[in-house]
Amino acid sequence: MEQEIKNLKEQLQKQEKLASLGILSAGIAHEIQNPLNFVINFSKMSDKLLKDLTDIVEDNADNIPEEDREDIEDIVADLKENMGKIVEHGERAISIIRGILLVSRGKENEYLPTDVCKLAKEYIWLSYHAMRANHKGFNVSIHEQYEEGLPQMMVIPQDLSRAILNITNNALYSVWKKSQSAPEDYKPEVSIGVSRQDNNCIITLTDNGVGMSDEVKQKLFENFFTTKPIGEGTGLGMNIVRDIIENKHHGKITFESEEGQGASFTFTIPITK
Repeated sequence: MEQEIKNLKEQLQKQEKLASLGILSAGIAHEIQNPLNFVINFSKMSDKLLKDLTDIVEDNADNIPEEDREDIEDIVADLKENMGKIVEHGERAISIIRGILLVSRGKENEYLPTDVCKLAKEYIWLSYHAMRANHKGFNVSIHEQYEEGLPQMMVIPQDLSRAILNITNNALYSVWKKSQSAPEDYKPEVSIGVSRQDNNCIITLTDNGVGMSDEVKQKLFENFFTTKPIGEGTGLGMNIVRDIIENKHHGKITFESEEGQGASFTFTIPITK
């Protein structure tokens, strides 16, 4: 019986990981679509502006009046701005692809120098787009606060990103659930902050969703405990988060919550370089 329970736990852990990857896939599809749309649209605009510039030069080959020179300068300036946006959003797409490759191909328990602010930003928005893909019409205000100058630190990026993703998924689900029955003036909000306190990196995720009862708080980290409907949660997510933060990164996870008011989770991770 003990062996069967162990096998079942291992299978569910694999299922939880696959579920997280599935959520990532939906988020990535939406996240990539946006920058690629910018690439396409600005490329077309740039092509048209280039044609306009060429026409002006051809029409005034012998003598270009001052007014036309101003037009040329304006067009060139627009082209530079558009190309800057192309580069920006192209790099965004590349960053997303690298992120998913890191999750799928990252070596087990490999510590790498990581920009935690960038990682947190990447995964909270992937979670947001995944939620939007699965719940049409849902929206939420995302508030971000990242401390400037925070040094890169040695973490297991695919694991830390998974911990952030799990908490964010829960936060977004919580505000979505509350929005189903809340008054019309309810505004779903999720906040993330990354800062440094002494020699620790502090990651805080807060929402104004349904919150947790005393019973849920007591059972939060128990295996197989979930408040989500059957098929939407395995009950292993929070246990995995605690393992990632406390065992793999030698940190601490704390939380505060009031039923009906929301929840706040804090990761305290020692900074190692």
